[in-house]
Amino acid sequence: MSDRYSRQIVLPEVGRAGQARLAAASVLVVGAGGLGCPVLAYLAAAGVGRLAIVDHDRVEESNLHRQPLYRHGDVGQPKTHAARGALLAMNPGVQIDVLCERLTPRNAAALAAQADVIVDAADSFAVTYVLSDVCQLAAKPLVSASVLGLSGYAGAFCGGGPSYRAVFPELPPAAGSCAESGVLGTVVGMLGTVQAQLTVSLLLALQPTVLGRLISIDARTLRFDGFSFAAAPEPPGVPLAFIAPAEVAASDVVIDLRGSAETPVSPFPTALRLSVEAIESGAQRFAPAPRIVLCCRTGVRAWRAARALEAQGHRRLALIAFGA
Repeated sequence: MSDRYSRQIVLPEVGRAGQARLAAASVLVVGAGGLGCPVLAYLAAAGVGRLAIVDHDRVEESNLHRQPLYRHGDVGQPKTHAARGALLAMNPGVQIDVLCERLTPRNAAALAAQADVIVDAADSFAVTYVLSDVCQLAAKPLVSASVLGLSGYAGAFCGGGPSYRAVFPELPPAAGSCAESGVLGTVVGMLGTVQAQLTVSLLLALQPTVLGRLISIDARTLRFDGFSFAAAPEPPGVPLAFIAPAEVAASDVVIDLRGSAETPVSPFPTALRLSVEAIESGAQRFAPAPRIVLCCRTGVRAWRAARALEAQGHRRLALIAFGA
C-alpha cells in the first residue's frame, strides 16, 4: 500500500484493516452540489473504493463559491462529469460511476442496492423522503443533511436505526432554497464534511455507532449541538409516499397544485388545476376515489394538500415532486 493513506492508517481506529474496508466499500452520493462536493472530495481522498454520483444539474457560475470541485471552465458541463474528472485527478485509484439524471422513486431502490452507505446531498425534501423509505426497507444507512443560510444539520438514519420520518414526520409548510434565502459556502462545506465523517464512521463500523445521531451547526453563533434519536419510534399509519409520474394510473384523480404562470400546461391532460389553499380551506371536496395524486414542484404543497385531504377522510394518497 502506498503512502497516500499512511496518515490515517496510523490511527488505531483505521489501521490497515480499516483501510481495506474503505477500499472495498461503495457509497452512493445523491447530489454533487454544495454538500456533495466536500462529501465526494473527502471520501475519494480517504480511499473509498467506489463512489456513485447521481445529479441532473450542470455547473453554473453561481455554484462556484460553495462547490470547490468545479472550476470556471466547468460552467455548462454536467456536474457528474466535472466531479468525476476532479475526483480522479485527486485520486486515480478510486472508481467513480456517474448518472446524469434525477433521483426518482423509480430508480432509487436499484441505485441504493449497489451501495453500502447512501448519502443524501440533494437539497430536496422529496428526495430525502424517497431515500429514507428505500433505505429503511433495505436496512441501508442513510446520511442526510440540510443547510440554509448560516445553519444546518446532518444525521445518520435507517440501516437498523430510525428513519428520517421518525425524526421529521412532517415537511415544513414552506420550502426555502439557496437561490431565494442564500447560503454561505463555508457553512455548506462544514455540513458536507460532517456528512463525510458520518459516512466514514459507518464504513469503519466505529463505536459507538453514529446511527441515530443528529449534529446541528449555527455558524452565526458558532454553536455546535446535537442529540440522539436512536429510540425515536416510526410514525404510525401509512406514510405519504412520493411516486414517479409514470406510476400514475388511469383511475387516479390527479391534482396539479402549480399555477398556470408556473406551469402553463400540466403533464397530465386530465389533471385538476387547484391551489393548495383551496384544498386546505375545504372549498373543494372530492368523492371517494381509487387514489388521489397531488403534484407540485418541491413536494411541500403536495404534502400540505395531502394532510388536508386526510383530515377530510381520504386515505389513498400519493405525491409527485417534479423538481426545479
